[in-house]
Amino acid sequence: MQISTVGIDLAKNVFQVHGANEHGKPVLRKQSRRDQVVPFFAAAVPGWHG
Repeated sequence: MQISTVGIDLAKNVFQVHGANEHGKPVLRKQSRRDQVVPFFAAAVPGWHG
């Protein structure tokens, strides 16, 4: 799965993460609690440490 664009809908406790490929097709939709966002990106994006 190649994600070229990421969008995050920020809220108080629950965030929505959306990813799209280079053609704009949605390839990721994930709901995360505030404490799960940094670990998610640390695992999903090589070299990113928050």
